[in-house]
Amino acid sequence: MTQPELRRTLTERDLIFIVVGTVIGSGIFLTPGGVVRNAGSGGAALAVWVIGGVLSLLGALTFAELGASRPASGGLYVYLKDAFGPLLAFLFGWTMFLVIGAGSLATLGAAFPRYVSVFVPLSPTAAKLVSVAMIAVVAALNSRGTRQSANVQGVATAIKAGVIVLLSIILIAASPDRPPQRWWPETVSLSMLTGAVTGMIGVLWAYEGWQYVTFSAGEAIDAQKTFGRGIVIGTLLLIFIYVIANVGYFSALGIDGVAGSTRVASDAAGAVIGPWAAQVLAVVILISIFSASNGMMLTLPRLFFAMSRDRLFFAKLAEVHPRFGTPAASIVGTSLWASVLVLSGSFEQLLTYVVFMSWVWFALAALAIFKYRRSEPDAHRPFRCPGYPVTPLLFVLSAWVIVANTVMSQPKQSLIGLGITVLGVPAYLWWRSRPNNNASRTNADSAAD
Repeated sequence: MTQPELRRTLTERDLIFIVVGTVIGSGIFLTPGGVVRNAGSGGAALAVWVIGGVLSLLGALTFAELGASRPASGGLYVYLKDAFGPLLAFLFGWTMFLVIGAGSLATLGAAFPRYVSVFVPLSPTAAKLVSVAMIAVVAALNSRGTRQSANVQGVATAIKAGVIVLLSIILIAASPDRPPQRWWPETVSLSMLTGAVTGMIGVLWAYEGWQYVTFSAGEAIDAQKTFGRGIVIGTLLLIFIYVIANVGYFSALGIDGVAGSTRVASDAAGAVIGPWAAQVLAVVILISIFSASNGMMLTLPRLFFAMSRDRLFFAKLAEVHPRFGTPAASIVGTSLWASVLVLSGSFEQLLTYVVFMSWVWFALAALAIFKYRRSEPDAHRPFRCPGYPVTPLLFVLSAWVIVANTVMSQPKQSLIGLGITVLGVPAYLWWRSRPNNNASRTNADSAAD
């Protein structure tokens, strides 16, 4: 019997909002100060934000071709499976479920009560309950319909992106006159370059999440035309939003002020607009975190849905809700595990161990474009990666640089992260050995004979 499929309800605009909304959480409100401290100057920090955006764009252009030519639920999982086989694809999904994806959702959940406490004092126990409640609300919203959750994503993303841009314009226009600032150091040293690379890693984490939209390609309307444009336009908008936000911060606080701030958005708004701006920003950040969580719930469960359809994960997660047409079981499973991580309080440490592995998967998934071009030279490609083969090569090389830097700077954590990933091998072998998998392979072989 044919299994019910997910409904194609996402428009190009929805895809753009998913990209922008999933990426922008709380990072742009907090991290620019650390980037300046690492980069060593305001000019270098801005350059790092631009370069980080361009590198993300190279990846978006690469995955735009892959997603448009294979518009199926699962995204990177599908590219890895088709190019390198089911084991690597499973290990990607394994680490995404166990730590990276669910851990990122848990991180957003844990950040939410920090800004709720601006208005209502919360005990540690109450804060965890608020985190779990936020994840549950997002899960319920997404379980009841992809279309309505995409509508919420559009509104929430438009609000937070609009406020960031408007705030930046106000900061630039209303900031006090300052004496000329030194944007660049007089000499370029090795330590400055090393610091810029360190700052780049932080910036790339801030851009992290644009690839999540690939998981939802199977629900895009006319995906061969809309998917490529959606992921590219969304990434270009991110670059614009992040750069103008940093220019606004520099205008309000000066280079030294940004470097010394750990809550740069609140400090900048308070300096130019007034103390009450901090509460307004807290509301915006709450909307931002909710939007990022909603974007993750719109996309991430589709990865586990695709794995389950391949009989490489829990069978229940392969079900489509008969009324709502969503992967409701996969959504609930993802939210439950993220809630467990929030309540355990161990997810942040786990993330430091394995988050660098995501860049291993990005590089491998991007390499799939070369295999597809070789094995399917005459295939229809509604979106062709501009600058091929240079574009994907630059992205792959950049990803390996990030991985190598992490391994050299954090060898112990990297080995633990690799170990967590390798633990997926026996899990893969177990799922492959289950009777229903053997039966399905036997039936396939008989059909072929």
